[in-house]
Amino acid sequence: MNTFKHLIEGLLKKRNSFNRIWFGGDSYTPPPFSYQVNFPRLELVLKGTYVNEIEDQGHGINTVTIHEGDALYVPPNCWNKPQWDESCSVLSLLFGRRQLGFSLVSKKKGLEGFTDVRKHSVPTRTGHAIDHILEAINALAHELHKQPMDEYLLLALLNYCSSILDQPNNAANNRGEDLYQGICIYIQENFHRSITRANIANRFNISPNHLSRMFRKQGHMTLADYISWVRIDRAKFMLKRYDFRLSEVATRCGFQDVNYFFRVFKSKTGLTPTEYRASAHVG
Repeated sequence: MNTFKHLIEGLLKKRNSFNRIWFGGDSYTPPPFSYQVNFPRLELVLKGTYVNEIEDQGHGINTVTIHEGDALYVPPNCWNKPQWDESCSVLSLLFGRRQLGFSLVSKKKGLEGFTDVRKHSVPTRTGHAIDHILEAINALAHELHKQPMDEYLLLALLNYCSSILDQPNNAANNRGEDLYQGICIYIQENFHRSITRANIANRFNISPNHLSRMFRKQGHMTLADYISWVRIDRAKFMLKRYDFRLSEVATRCGFQDVNYFFRVFKSKTGLTPTEYRASAHVG
């Protein structure tokens, strides 16, 4: 936690403005393997250059280079696609419904994988100022003229996040819940990838058996059931929102076998993907 507290405090002391603020959108069909979740995200470039595909409002999809001192805000169900080809260090804030997640990722050009990955999460409650700040930024994201309101709102958001990290949260009592919620956020971010019990456990430095016990205790379901729930929830969104072929919906949601996707979707919803799409369009 201290790492993220110091990073945010350092950003707020170093500058009282951003060089440039970029926004993710959802007017155009996202490319494969884009990051797209149902909660807002804020990405801050601490070092290097962070290359992404994002929407250029009204002009299609562009590849942009986000530099140190820039910010990228992605509203709920909007998307961005990082390329991770250049050296960079990126701090991400993930505003889940019950949890505020922090992620620090560093990448060195020419090397496979990431050199520094740290994650932390703290519980948040609804009905507080942070909800209204996020609501205002989400609305502003759809407007053509965003300056200087975007900067004021993002600075307010960072200050509020810093204050949340200052609050005691009964760490001993909440450690298990915080870890569980952090893993849930990770799965929601990476549902389209090949995620297994082993690699999730490795990412969070716990044993696979402890991970399974945590989901049975905290989530009242198995880890596999939770991953399936997230993937089917996103499949329902894609079937309603886009005209993807069913095989592409399956792939984009992390199902490598389209027939398996059909079986899981029918078992979870009572409808085939085709029937669900038809009923959604009628509604």
